[in-house]
Amino acid sequence: MIDEKVTAVGPVRVHTISTDKYKTNTIVWKMKARLAKETVTLRALLPYVLQSGTADYPSVKALRTYLDELYGATLNVDLTKKGEHHIMTIRIDVANERFLPEQTPLLEKALQLLADLLFRPALDGGRFVSDIVEQEKRALSQRIQAVYDDKMRYANMRLVQEMCKGEPYALSPNGELEDVDAITPEGLYRYYERALAEDELDLYVIGDVAEEAVLAAVKQRFSLPDRTQPARSPSASVQARKEVNEVIERQDVKQGKLNIGYRTNVTYEDDDYYALQLFNGIFGGFSHSKLFINVREKASLAYYAASRLESHKGLLLVMSGIEPANYEKARRIIDEQMQAMKNGDFTDEEMSQTKAVIRNQLLETLDTPRGLVEVLYHNVVSTRKRPLNEWLVGTDQVTREDVVRVAGKMELDTVYFLTGMEATEDGKTGV
Repeated sequence: MIDEKVTAVGPVRVHTISTDKYKTNTIVWKMKARLAKETVTLRALLPYVLQSGTADYPSVKALRTYLDELYGATLNVDLTKKGEHHIMTIRIDVANERFLPEQTPLLEKALQLLADLLFRPALDGGRFVSDIVEQEKRALSQRIQAVYDDKMRYANMRLVQEMCKGEPYALSPNGELEDVDAITPEGLYRYYERALAEDELDLYVIGDVAEEAVLAAVKQRFSLPDRTQPARSPSASVQARKEVNEVIERQDVKQGKLNIGYRTNVTYEDDDYYALQLFNGIFGGFSHSKLFINVREKASLAYYAASRLESHKGLLLVMSGIEPANYEKARRIIDEQMQAMKNGDFTDEEMSQTKAVIRNQLLETLDTPRGLVEVLYHNVVSTRKRPLNEWLVGTDQVTREDVVRVAGKMELDTVYFLTGMEATEDGKTGV
């Protein structure tokens, strides 16, 4: 099994995973902070500015040329939210030098490059370079706008906004379009300094690597002052709804988007976490699930019908694309599938098939360095630490009673329907 060794180097948690499973060595840097309206857009911009140049390679072109010299190393950045945390990720993949004709110290060079991206960015007079910031602001605006143009993603976003109004989780990890223009090179640099001083910092090094060499390189290159880790902030309190929140939004769309949000009352930290995963797999997570078969296949009501979990926030989100006239019928059948789960109306075959799919999905995820880091990082976001071997055993041990118990905790919270402007046969607009 995969052996993760974790050592603190100043404020940085260094996770070393030594394995000869991959042909590449992978370095992943993660910075975690609370989602907050006043910082979310700055934070969404920052990693893209950092990856655009260093003191030694002060442009995207110069940086990409250097990556090519490192036998085609790749550099990527990403932003996500897990629970009420906003996660910045920088990832560098380099070839395993043992497979090269020359013994180039690629891992050391990649760690040095990451350190330069973080601590020696391209600057102009003690602030970020204006041209880089303006270019990345335009790109960020386009990424935010792209969600509005993709109605499936837009409906997902709007459901969460309506369901979690007043909670940090309502914020998009890409930030707010109206806040992009006001960002300045000086303001972004001040936020960069604050993030390095306050964020939780994790560095993963995965591949054919020796822990001692990794730690020596990190101590040499990632010198940050020690600091006390801030106490974990409690999650935003959620008031139970007295009645279901129903939102109907009309736009010029041909296909309706019916998205439904439930509070699961179970998170990654709870003993019922594996039962929740199994519940979702039977209910709507896979192609053999109840939503797919009964809403899409049997009733032919939906172009797609599925569900997904946000395990750190405790949400179950149902997504479906339907003809606007089928709103009531589709909603009724989705409700029936949830009631069937609560009644234990699923077969042993569905249980075993779902366990097999979850197992295969996990093993496939662990087959890539990126997937491995994402699984391990759950243990940073949560106070509950789950070893990798526990995932497989925990899923296998889930019983029918466990799934029914989890189903009983589901609370319908919000129904969001994006529909067209035209009137239907009953005279109502879009429904």
